[in-house]
Amino acid sequence: MAKSVAKPAETIVEENKKAANAVETIETVEIHAPAEHVKDETEISIEKKLIALFTLQQNDSKIDRIKIVRGELPLEVEDLEDDVAGLETRIDNYIQEIGVLEKQIADKHFAIKESQGLIKRYEEQQNNVRNNREYDALTKEVEFQSLEIQLSEKRIREFNTQLTMSKEEIENAQNELSDRRNDLEAKRSELTDIVAETELEEKELNNKSEQQQRKIEDRLLIAYNRIRKNARNGLAVVPVERDACGGCFSYIPPQRQLDIKLHKKIIVCEFCGRILVDKELADSIS
Repeated sequence: MAKSVAKPAETIVEENKKAANAVETIETVEIHAPAEHVKDETEISIEKKLIALFTLQQNDSKIDRIKIVRGELPLEVEDLEDDVAGLETRIDNYIQEIGVLEKQIADKHFAIKESQGLIKRYEEQQNNVRNNREYDALTKEVEFQSLEIQLSEKRIREFNTQLTMSKEEIENAQNELSDRRNDLEAKRSELTDIVAETELEEKELNNKSEQQQRKIEDRLLIAYNRIRKNARNGLAVVPVERDACGGCFSYIPPQRQLDIKLHKKIIVCEFCGRILVDKELADSIS
């Protein structure tokens, strides 16, 4: 399977800042946005949008934790399924190869019988020849058929060697297939148990996330998803804690913290591009 190449930190920050620019663009039209740009044709306050974003972030983070619990199991199951399919295909190919070899061996045995019949006929004809030239010609035919028999016997030995090797390969592949199937069954069972434990919770969280997404403009939601995708911990909306961004822990000046608390516009971290909310708002939702 192809492995994704990790993006340099500079690239991630740059992408986050592009998403942040999209957020800044939204800020300038929050208050005066035309009705057609607002969901349900009602104006949603900045504070409500921040609440919706932070709630969405909390739900998505809980879903992330559920996926972390599953770990690499889904990928391991997928890899084992590919291994099983590959081994089954290999065994089928060997079975077809054995069929071809067996037919070739049967053809060579038939050719030997034909050559033996011709030799017998030529030897009988040698007893009734009228001159040495006919005898010599029949002798050459007998020698030629004898060589054909030797060649067929050589081919039969070669085919039998290949046949033995193919059967050994089938046996090895079947043993490996049995092991892989046992591993796959165990991994599937483990994954099924984990999914069963978290399926209902994940479904509820997904429903809650969809509800919150309907409260957020498409452009703001796109920016949120882009920032979240580029963030290692999946955090796109973070609270201000101890005068610092809750995502990159960079210092936030007092005036900017005041602007964040006023909820007059959506403000993003100048360093990592994450959307910022004040701790009081975050605590009221948590």
